[in-house]
Amino acid sequence: MKHTVLTLRQQKRDGDKITMLTAYDYSTAKLMDEAGVEALLVGDSLGNTVLGYPDTLSVTMEDMIHHCAAVARGTKDALVICDMPFMSYQTSVYDAVVNAGRLMKEGRAQAVKLEGGADFAEHIRSITAAGIPVCGHLGLTPQSVNALGGFKVQGRDAESAAALIEDALAIEEAGVFAIVLECVPAELTAYLSSLLAVPTIGIGAGAGADGQVLVYQDMLAMYGGRSPKFAKVFADAGAVMREGFAAYIKETKAGSFPAAEHGFAADPGMMERIVKRTA
Repeated sequence: MKHTVLTLRQQKRDGDKITMLTAYDYSTAKLMDEAGVEALLVGDSLGNTVLGYPDTLSVTMEDMIHHCAAVARGTKDALVICDMPFMSYQTSVYDAVVNAGRLMKEGRAQAVKLEGGADFAEHIRSITAAGIPVCGHLGLTPQSVNALGGFKVQGRDAESAAALIEDALAIEEAGVFAIVLECVPAELTAYLSSLLAVPTIGIGAGAGADGQVLVYQDMLAMYGGRSPKFAKVFADAGAVMREGFAAYIKETKAGSFPAAEHGFAADPGMMERIVKRTA
């Protein structure tokens, strides 16, 4: 079954929780798609997880296009959503539409995601008017980490919670098909999920969201046991990978790899003829 912005909305109506994971390359996307993950997010978190940047701010449009296209090539059924990187849409509505179009055309995304609330309602309206689905992102917005004063839970007090609700209603009215809520109190997430017609996707936002998203390296323990509080480890792939790397080193240095079954034989008599020819 091909998952679309419409099937995600139907899942909300049916009470069927939406599953989303980040993906940045062909082979991982293919595995996730085969497993049945319904939406793949090519997040600008690739700056941290794949490119080794300290944050997401250095990620470029070219980075996003390159990785999104790889994910799209590995995906058959999942909805592929691509992040709009820092300063690809904040500068103007025109830039927002042009860059969203590049992610769709060159990156083969099926939707884009941008951070921010009411201040970006016009951007969202213009992108959706161009036929491009937009996913919103509220709460902890990593591209604004410097303005927020760090990676902190958002909406904990009445004033900030009210502002977050206003932003959610504003971008829903502007046309988003879903809203990611990051590091938001569980009670506020549950309230927003009941208030909004569009699905909410939580990350560090409690069980009350209509779906969940995680950075896949976190849920597979690929950072040596370090992961955010909200990221449950579902499989210790990191340990398996390290064991495999160590076994490869050991056998290669011992000369037990490659064995005969890992190689190829020449035609009978070929080496004798070569030796005579070169002697």
